[in-house]
Amino acid sequence: MDSNEVRKEWAERSGEYSPSYYAYYGPDETSELILDLLDSFVGSDAAVVELGCSSGRHLAHLRDHGYDDLHGVEINDEAFDVMAETYPDLAADGTFYNDAIENAVAAFEDDRFDAVFSVETLQHIHPDDEAVFGELARITGDLLVTVENENRESEAESDLDGDRTEGRDTARDGQREPRESDSEREGSDSDGELAARRGVNYVDGEFPLYYRNWNRIFTERGLTEVECQSTKRDTLRAFRSDGN
Repeated sequence: MDSNEVRKEWAERSGEYSPSYYAYYGPDETSELILDLLDSFVGSDAAVVELGCSSGRHLAHLRDHGYDDLHGVEINDEAFDVMAETYPDLAADGTFYNDAIENAVAAFEDDRFDAVFSVETLQHIHPDDEAVFGELARITGDLLVTVENENRESEAESDLDGDRTEGRDTARDGQREPRESDSEREGSDSDGELAARRGVNYVDGEFPLYYRNWNRIFTERGLTEVECQSTKRDTLRAFRSDGN
């Protein structure tokens, strides 16, 4: 599956993992973790963008807690109809871009957003489009948060209340202790290195999920990792730009 096919599949997604699916479940534990991080590092006056915002459940949670400069990028145009129905205030007050992440972020100015975050979306970026990771570092004025699958067990053993998709590969790494950066760990390979070596997995035989070392990707692009913890499904990482 090439990069155009990956984007087309997500743009037309319906049913499971569609915008309606996420609107049904609403804000979750990950929404709260993102709120806590933003409260700690940037505050409610921050300009915030979510990459792959779907129908907006994480942004809606931020809005409910005082954030009002909210932006979202989403390739599936159905998401905005669902958002208007489920989170009408967010839909009316936020700024949204119905486009692929790779296209949308190229138009943003340097340091455009105080906080940039993505939940189980960057893991689906095709290798041909990896230049976008440098663009994400470029537009981050302060905080970048990634919540991605880094070699955890199959979604079949998780509750179906999360974002995007997890693979069906059941290989396991060692467990990560909360709030510990890769650079602070001792031993052989970090979880990120193990994830990167696994390469790609296909979700239900359909969507590619690319395992990557997000610590390496963003520290090599000038950011500093300041937070790392495991969630039920993923690994949450927070990075700050060099000016902070």
